[in-house]
Amino acid sequence: MAAWKITNKFMCNLDLVCGRYAISKLPEELIEEFEISAGHTGKVLPADWNISPTKEIYIIRNNQEEKRELVNLSWGLIAPWSKTSDEAIKSQSSAINARTETVDSKPTFKNAFKYHRCLIPATGYYEWATELGKYPSKQPFYIHNKNNKTLAFAGIYSTWRDENGVAKQSAALITRPAVDILEKIHHRMPTFLPQDRWDHWLDNQENDVDEIKALLQFNNEAAGLIADPVSTKVNATRNNGPELIQPIELGEPQTLF
Repeated sequence: MAAWKITNKFMCNLDLVCGRYAISKLPEELIEEFEISAGHTGKVLPADWNISPTKEIYIIRNNQEEKRELVNLSWGLIAPWSKTSDEAIKSQSSAINARTETVDSKPTFKNAFKYHRCLIPATGYYEWATELGKYPSKQPFYIHNKNNKTLAFAGIYSTWRDENGVAKQSAALITRPAVDILEKIHHRMPTFLPQDRWDHWLDNQENDVDEIKALLQFNNEAAGLIADPVSTKVNATRNNGPELIQPIELGEPQTLF
């Protein structure tokens, strides 16, 4: 198999799990699938097969009446201490993911984890091979449910006000150590929340950190997932379209030994 030339300009940071993902479902589909009773606020986002940090995304959260709502905000949690919009955007790129191990203690994330939790819906996400094994280094994979059911990433969100007092909301997804087939590609993975935990996770009245962290621990985290090798076209943020998730054939297994 020929070596792929990959430049840092277009690559997601390979140290960050899930630096790109896809969502191609309409709000009506998400409202039905996630039993959203308060509807959708915000514009309808176009189908996006290459979502990158700072882009506008959908999240699902409880409103003040504890009813589920679908809202739009940007991906990457804005650091609470940001003083300008430029600082806010810069901070987002390094805060797209929070680790299960430290989400309750890191200054950027801990308040959101305690008080502002959400679900981030995804048709699938991309990961680049970084582990020793049969896959070529930096080979992208598209990971999704075999039954096409939407993935529900555990997430957190927050509100920040810019220098003009304008409120800007942002979110981060929560990652954990990879398991099963996924650990052969990358050592971390998003935390997928099963449906029977959605109510408790979204409950605005649940502020006990130990109770909340316990919701992130369960078995069969990667059940039903498929990891398809895909073209390196996804490496460039300018590329978009359903062709990015089409599986490709890999050559003979490659190892370092």
